Amino acid sequence: MRPDVNQNSGIENKNNAAEKLNTEKTSALSNVEENAIAKSISNGTLSSVVEPLIKEIHLFDSYVSGTMFIDEKDVIEKLVSGQEVSLEREKNKFDENAIAILTSDRKKIGYIPEEDNSIFARLMDAGKLLRGRIRSVEKECGFKKIIVGIFLIDV
Repeated sequence: MRPDVNQNSGIENKNNAAEKLNTEKTSALSNVEENAIAKSISNGTLSSVVEPLIKEIHLFDSYVSGTMFIDEKDVIEKLVSGQEVSLEREKNKFDENAIAILTSDRKKIGYIPEEDNSIFARLMDAGKLLRGRIRSVEKECGFKKIIVGIFLIDV
């Protein structure tokens, strides 16, 4: 082989490596910025100028599981349709993808069911912000059946 061909190949490899590094740096910065924005949204500290630019994308409706294990039953009695709830990953020995559902005053009302939570857990673990909204609260066979809408917050 000619020496100048090998040299060009080496230069191209260096350029490709540099381009890949710049892409990774940009991606890392955008993830940091996205996480900061997501934190501001969940804390309610986002300015009124930026807030209209945020989109909620409806992903799924599911029921709230584990309500019978909640200590404060009055929290469930006070739930109303349309109420915003937060979704939080939780370390749980029964479900590695556990996502707790919390009221605005941080009272747990239950969990996203295990059969529905794996994709949402992956999204949250990747830094995506998910939010919930109570769709309905119905009495069924002596229990409260709570339906929650799950939304991706797109910033």
